[in-house]
Amino acid sequence: MSGIAKTPEPPYYAVIFTSQRTEGDRGYGKMADKMVELASQQKGFLGMESARDEGVGITVSYWESIDSIKEWKENAAHRVAQENGKTKWYKSFSLRVCRVERQNFFEM
Repeated sequence: MSGIAKTPEPPYYAVIFTSQRTEGDRGYGKMADKMVELASQQKGFLGMESARDEGVGITVSYWESIDSIKEWKENAAHRVAQENGKTKWYKSFSLRVCRVERQNFFEM
């Protein structure tokens, strides 16, 4: 997924995942692609935006409800990715869940 996610009118929820990676890929790229594909098939998924530079990556996923976020968190394949993240892919990360109350878009 690339670009700005086309989300519906609020309210909805955003999950902000900020990370610092370890050196080397070790299967990260393949798993990341699989997680994007799988998340996009989940009930309540609204879209995703992601950016990465040399040091920090930020991925924001958008969801209809807290329940849809909980279901994604408990997805079996996602749980495997979470464990790999903790043991081999990330030096550090943070996860924040927010309710989106307002939005504005600009496009040329």
